[in-house]
Amino acid sequence: MADHSTSLDHPARELAARWSSYLEHDRRRSAHTVRAYAATAHRFIAFLGRYRGEAISAAGLTAVAAADLRAFLADRRGGGLGAASSARELSGVRAFLRYAAEQQGTTAQLPRTRAPKRPRTLPRPASPDDAMNLAENAAEAASAPWIGARDLAILLLLYGAGLRVAEALSLPANVVPFGSTIRVTGKRSKTRVVPIVPAVREAIEEYVRQCPYPLRGDVRLFVGARGGPLNPDLVRRAVAAARRRLGLPDTLTPHALRHSFATHLLAGGADLRALQELLGHASLSSTQIYTAVDAARLLDVYRHAHPRA
Repeated sequence: MADHSTSLDHPARELAARWSSYLEHDRRRSAHTVRAYAATAHRFIAFLGRYRGEAISAAGLTAVAAADLRAFLADRRGGGLGAASSARELSGVRAFLRYAAEQQGTTAQLPRTRAPKRPRTLPRPASPDDAMNLAENAAEAASAPWIGARDLAILLLLYGAGLRVAEALSLPANVVPFGSTIRVTGKRSKTRVVPIVPAVREAIEEYVRQCPYPLRGDVRLFVGARGGPLNPDLVRRAVAAARRRLGLPDTLTPHALRHSFATHLLAGGADLRALQELLGHASLSSTQIYTAVDAARLLDVYRHAHPRA
């Protein structure tokens, strides 16, 4: 990628460089996020310069109109960008424009522009054996036994209780000891009660027993190698490495374990409303996608088993 910080064709590039530093050091965003957002900001500045036929200053970013954003998205889509990536691009531009306004001492007046509609894609569930093999392989490859116990407990929480990665990593240490359920705080600070099966409970208790750091009160239950909060990227990297070692598909991500939890429950006869509560979905429409997953599985079984299929 080009060194944007030394490009002086638009004064606003200096602001984009400062924003990148702000995301990294003040907001503690991941390196991947910082690179992606910075690239989006520089692309938008370059496009705006071509679109308006003028050099773009930091002050000029506060006057962006809906037509500017629509033209930018059309340009990106014309370059082959998909709907999901275009939506992320728009989100990055909006975040940058908010920062630009704050730096000018004003409140951002972001124009209303709808993101491209994302296609509804079916989650790809893992088989129970693949899910367990993945968790166990990630644990075995950890740099220390207690870290392996930690990773196993986290991945079993995703698959055995349907938690999101962020939900598992935000659990406080005082949830232990627990009985057959735990209280989870999900999106928009919505809480729900989730049943915990014995295998998940035992994995968490074993991690707590091995962890070399004190796990008491409101500190995070799952900690990093130095005892601080655990970076979710470490969980994703551990899963990716285990997936490669086992030859499993790239679609088997930590979030796919949550999809697998939902799909297997539905296949076992779980009620859709009950599944909505277990997953912490605000709307039933988010849960209904799993009916399509189950229907697809049944159709696949039919095609392979029925003599007339």
